[in-house]
Amino acid sequence: MGLIKQTANEAPHVEGRAAGRDCAGLCAQLRHSDAEARRWAARDLVDCPDCSQELVDALQAEQDASVREVILTSITRIGDGIAVQGLVACLRSEEADLRNEAIEAMKQLPEAVAPIMLGLLMDEDSDVRIFAVNILESLRHPQVEAWLLQVIDIDDHVNVCGTAVDLLGEVGGSASLASLQRLKARFAEEPYIQYAADLAIKRIQEN
Repeated sequence: MGLIKQTANEAPHVEGRAAGRDCAGLCAQLRHSDAEARRWAARDLVDCPDCSQELVDALQAEQDASVREVILTSITRIGDGIAVQGLVACLRSEEADLRNEAIEAMKQLPEAVAPIMLGLLMDEDSDVRIFAVNILESLRHPQVEAWLLQVIDIDDHVNVCGTAVDLLGEVGGSASLASLQRLKARFAEEPYIQYAADLAIKRIQEN
């Protein structure tokens, strides 16, 4: 019986974690048809930081939620520039679950996300700016209040400013009061902004 030649694009058959554990082999296993094999590969690739791009590519293509969870864990643990930019790309996805997962992952990377936060808050897409404010909610970084103040001082989208004001009511200090008053004047005809800003001012003054 002749040997069956395996095509270049055909991933080798594996059982669970039985494939070779070198980084190149793990990257190939990310494309395996079996979800368990992909999960093992994604888990073990955390020890292959040079494979961040492969993990990012796999994240955007992966349809199995359990595999995607492991990929996100490895991306977050690696946390390099490629990983962070891959998460940013997910913020633009049409898939709500992937966007939300990327937001949660970015919240765990304050030092890696901080250098790009201003860019996200000034993105041309208002949805991305809202997602950036959502990331700030759990991003334990000393610049959070300053970033939020920049949003309410210059952003012209009511929903972006409304999201920022909601968070300022939780994390803002006395330095936020003047900006909140200016925001009320800028959006004098927007009832939600008036309500949210008044509530934030009250909370800040009570704290």
